[in-house]
Order: sequence, then structure tokens, then C-alpha cells
Amino acid sequence: MRYKPTILIDLDGVLNEYKGNYSEDYIPVIKDGAQDFVKELAQCYKLYLFTTRNPESAKKWLIENDMYKYFEDVTNSKIPSYIILDDRGICFDGNYQTALANIKDFKVWYK
Repeated sequence: MRYKPTILIDLDGVLNEYKGNYSEDYIPVIKDGAQDFVKELAQCYKLYLFTTRNPESAKKWLIENDMYKYFEDVTNSKIPSYIILDDRGICFDGNYQTALANIKDFKVWYK
């Protein structure tokens, strides 16, 4: 078996149609193209769903959307990974001034 780097993928705003309307009891519908995206990534990467949501609810959502088979597990812990894919992330480029500017100017993609 060949080595696959790990990718943590956020749920809300990345795999589903979340637009800031968080509800503990409802996970928004899957985004168009999400299943094909995850299926393709799973060929070369080990995937973990990285979410602050209840892990059992998130697993259920993955199962309902036929994607659970592509993920190793669901976690809310930052495990060692090659990449974290999140709609609220900023990539640190080694420069604190750039980081400060990026933080101050940050807007999520759906706003």
C-alpha cells in the first residue's frame, strides 16, 4: 500500500451549503460537486472530516450523502496533516504583517 498524505476537510461551507446560518440540529445540503471532489481526493489522500459539529451528526450526514466511505474518520482535533481545507482559513506565508493584513481583510467566500 502506498503512502497517502492526510487532508483535513471542513464540513460547513466546504462540503455543504452553509452560509453562516449555524444550527446544531440541521446540517445544510451538500454542495454541487462535493461528492466528485471528495471521491477524486480520496484516490491520492487520506481524508478526515474536520468539524466542530457533533461527530455522530457529521458521520450521519456523510452516510446520507454517500461520502462516508471516502473518509477515515470525523474529528474536531487538528491531527498531523498535509493540508487543511477550510472556508475560514488563512495560509501563513512566514510574514506576520501579511498575516495581520489578511486577518483584518478576511471575508468568507459567501459574503
